[in-house]
Amino acid sequence: MLKLNERLGPVTVEQANDTLTLPFESRMRGRLKAVSDGGRELGLFLDRGPVLRDGDGLRAENGEIVRVRAAAEPMVTARTASGLPLARLAYHLGNRHVQLAIGDDDGGGWVRFPPDHVLEALAERLGATLEHHNAPFDPEPGAYAAGEAHQHTHDHAHEHDHVH
Repeated sequence: MLKLNERLGPVTVEQANDTLTLPFESRMRGRLKAVSDGGRELGLFLDRGPVLRDGDGLRAENGEIVRVRAAAEPMVTARTASGLPLARLAYHLGNRHVQLAIGDDDGGGWVRFPPDHVLEALAERLGATLEHHNAPFDPEPGAYAAGEAHQHTHDHAHEHDHVH
């Protein structure tokens, strides 16, 4: 088994010795047994950290590099006009604390998420048209993804009471 134990960030196709296609759920894990696209048994032994993104590289103990690919999986793409309609759609869906991919193309903007009848009904109420299809899911990493896990403290240099 090829043991992958180092995150490299984005790598090119030319840098990689093999690829590993995983659904989003598996790309959130640091420990995983898998089979590469080339048929090799792999073991992921990664530190806790950010979700593996499409195009990220992983280095094996022997120095080989495996490039991660986002698998196509069932998705809903909600399309709307760019600008305020897209911002409104992203805000209301994001307020449900779900993972979202956001983008735009020639026809306006879109928000992509796994199938969920409640989110789909909300998107339609906001004027979006829905497309059910298979596509890679590479959601927005979030505001705290650049560093380690978000730590929130209330360390004040002065005394006062918090009223809740």
